[in-house]
Amino acid sequence: MTAPIRRRPLAVAPVALAVTGALLVTLTGCGDQTDAAQARRAQDRGEGPPLADKLPQKIRDQGVVKVGSDAAYRPMEYQDGADIVGVDPEIAQAVGKKLGVRFQFQNGTFDGLITAMQTGRFDMAMSSMSDTKERQQGLDDNGKKAGKGVDFVDYLSSGSSILVRKGNPDKVDSVEEMCGKKVATQRGTVSHDILKDRTKQCEKDGKKPVTVEAYETDDQARIRLKTGAVVADVADFPVAAHAAASGNEFEVVGEQMESAPYGMAFAKDNSELRDAVRAGLQAIIEDGTYAKILKKWGIEDGAVSEAKINGGS
Repeated sequence: MTAPIRRRPLAVAPVALAVTGALLVTLTGCGDQTDAAQARRAQDRGEGPPLADKLPQKIRDQGVVKVGSDAAYRPMEYQDGADIVGVDPEIAQAVGKKLGVRFQFQNGTFDGLITAMQTGRFDMAMSSMSDTKERQQGLDDNGKKAGKGVDFVDYLSSGSSILVRKGNPDKVDSVEEMCGKKVATQRGTVSHDILKDRTKQCEKDGKKPVTVEAYETDDQARIRLKTGAVVADVADFPVAAHAAASGNEFEVVGEQMESAPYGMAFAKDNSELRDAVRAGLQAIIEDGTYAKILKKWGIEDGAVSEAKINGGS
């Protein structure tokens, strides 16, 4: 299975975890069934969400869409106490209002989200994941078949950016200037691929390669940058811009690289849910809700005008 592009454990007593987990599942299940029953009755009366009838019956019955996400990518998705918040959850919940279901975000490791979705743990994945032909076709970095492909509903456009310490003390403004230097990034992302390609080019040009430090989360990469252990962190633009705007430690330099759409991922055999979510996204684009969410988070430049399926290249 090719690693998704865009890219904690806490020890808990096993018995307590099992009991707590069972209780939560029971309570959540009851609430979901009640919500779903109410939604069905409203739909039968000609009331309620306008797009509910587009959902698969299984999803309508449970009243919840389970979403896999790596919640460590502020401002796109991140933990706030027990909740997962950010741009992606807000877009999803707005779509959910059109469909009459809740989007329940569950945390996972980014490079395992597609596999977890395809094995039934999640109904879909939404985690600032770039829509690429390789992922659509289930290909690895060498273009060989590595697993099942997925479909995407594209909801935002983003490129990779270079984040450096304030004042850019190491004078790094582009990846071309990174040969022989240490650079951090998040593992399995487009940014990681950009750095791997740069490393190959450095060696081809007879220069020292980039020493790429790849981490589970971009938060870990920024810690390395903050300490001066690396000269830069290469990350998706919304993440880098948010880090720069959140204090006086970092700044973004150079131009965005390899802009591509972020997509919500679906298993190939789950086209009914894919099409329902696409319709919901298009509805919030047209009624202005989508634009308000992006403006709130300061990423209006990434807006799309149409909810496309598999628009990545």
